[in-house]
Amino acid sequence: MTDTFPIRDIKPEQAPEFFAVIGEAFNSSTPLDAAVQSELVTFEFGRSAAAFDGDKIVATSAALTFALSVPGGTVATAGVTDVAVLPAYRRRGIMSSMMGHLLADAAARGEPLAALFASEAGIYQRFGYGCASQSMRYEIRRGEGALIGLTAPGLPGPARITIVPPDQAVDDMAAVYAAAAATRPGAPARDERWWRTRIHDTAEQRGAASALRCLIAADASGPRGYALYSTVESWDRYGLAANELTVRELITVDPVAAAALWGDLLSRDLVGQVSTRSRPVDDPLLQLLADRRRARAVVNDNLWVRLVDVSGALAQRSYARDVDVVIEIADPVLPANAGRWRLTAAGADGASATASCERTSAGADVAVTAAALGAAYLGGTRLGALAAAGQVAELRPGALAQLSAAMSWDSAPWCPMVF
Repeated sequence: MTDTFPIRDIKPEQAPEFFAVIGEAFNSSTPLDAAVQSELVTFEFGRSAAAFDGDKIVATSAALTFALSVPGGTVATAGVTDVAVLPAYRRRGIMSSMMGHLLADAAARGEPLAALFASEAGIYQRFGYGCASQSMRYEIRRGEGALIGLTAPGLPGPARITIVPPDQAVDDMAAVYAAAAATRPGAPARDERWWRTRIHDTAEQRGAASALRCLIAADASGPRGYALYSTVESWDRYGLAANELTVRELITVDPVAAAALWGDLLSRDLVGQVSTRSRPVDDPLLQLLADRRRARAVVNDNLWVRLVDVSGALAQRSYARDVDVVIEIADPVLPANAGRWRLTAAGADGASATASCERTSAGADVAVTAAALGAAYLGGTRLGALAAAGQVAELRPGALAQLSAAMSWDSAPWCPMVF
């Protein structure tokens, strides 16, 4: 198939054609010039993978270079993105060729992980990706956002809320994000390019919404939280305000800052509804709300993860408890990962957090697929739950519970931005 539709990196002058294919495949209404301008801020030409029919681009994919937060540290990760095939060229194996190309490139770069957001959840398991995190969306109507008081002893002092233009708040937001991401598996590190995209706010992007706005929660020691949001003006036929406020991103480093930001946003005058784009499943807001049902939470898949190098990936994360198991992995896409691996690690409170994952000829204790291992990797999907769904098999009594508990983690994994 690669002979019929060869896979090649694109050149800068081919960018408009590359993104036009994506727009066609995704039925996008964004003007092409605006899409190209936005995407090129973070695009890496040496990591693109386009399929060609002669000189014509018929399918696209790319990878982004990330340092992804994982339990106990960070791991170099290929962020797979821009995967699209023109309708007339589907069902010909082109996507499989592109995905193989990207995984081989990630392996050559020494990246133990690949991660992506799935436009359709049923596509990527066959390539060894598992749903490693989930996110929630809220719709909280006016008068339904009452918060309970903070009662735990030893909380930090109050945080002061100020409105700051987003482009003047990047340094404060970056400091908060870096501190929060260190304890949140699934959060990629952000450099200046990613902050530019996070606050990028053109008229084409926002449509009827207001310009992007920013709140900073801080005290004398510095910033402790921020919120990015926009509003859509609306009035009902009775003359009552029904404006919608959409929270694009809200990140904090302590519960006082979280309560201060949510308290401000949920008590705004003239706002009929506060909605969110993406929140973690362990979002403290659900514990802060006097009536959590009023969040009308909807859960969806978030980040999908694939182990490119089993040994490197499993050895570079931490574990919640001691573990010593032999894992048998089925991985037809990357045969170098297949076979039996002995994972040994001290728990997070042990004398050493160093883990080891080496090939072994010993009998297997647990059998997993590549997709199941990817789903469990960030600590949010329990192997026990996957076993109940027939995705994991216990071969030695007690081994599954040991491995499942060791791979679990607090906080729940979550990627706060779609890439």
